[in-house]
Amino acid sequence: KWTVEDGAVYGMGVTDQYGYLATEKTYKDFHLFLRFKCEADGNSGVYLQRRYETQILDSFGLEQKANDCGGLYKQKAADLNMCFPPLTWQSYDIDFTGARFDDDGKKTKGALITVKHNGVIIHDAYELKNKTGAGQKESPMPLPILLQNHGNPVRFRNYWILEK
Repeated sequence: KWTVEDGAVYGMGVTDQYGYLATEKTYKDFHLFLRFKCEADGNSGVYLQRRYETQILDSFGLEQKANDCGGLYKQKAADLNMCFPPLTWQSYDIDFTGARFDDDGKKTKGALITVKHNGVIIHDAYELKNKTGAGQKESPMPLPILLQNHGNPVRFRNYWILEK
């Protein structure tokens, strides 16, 4: 369930496994900025093109793994742990270039992602190998951006997208 409280979109937890808030528009190449806040043990994420998840997780003070905050889910840990304590507003500044495909639909280049977490680069022009976790299959078709509600309260605010 999603509501708006104090100028933020609030995902209050869902009874099934996932709940998503999706853009109406689809995006191929873009720059995304957003602020988020999760609670202790919070778990959420941002799905780029509904394929590639940048994890949101209470990872303050932990050694980074690919499923921790800033991780490219199940693919690559953040280069640095820039996670603030729970209930603190944080930011992602994401530059994304979608995967490229030839006329036959064969992938010729993986998607590229640069992520700043709280103003510090944690992924620098990383080429994604494939979709992450529960992401949709890669294809030339652009898909929406999703904010995930993974059963833990999470808030998002001050988000914007610029197409490249």
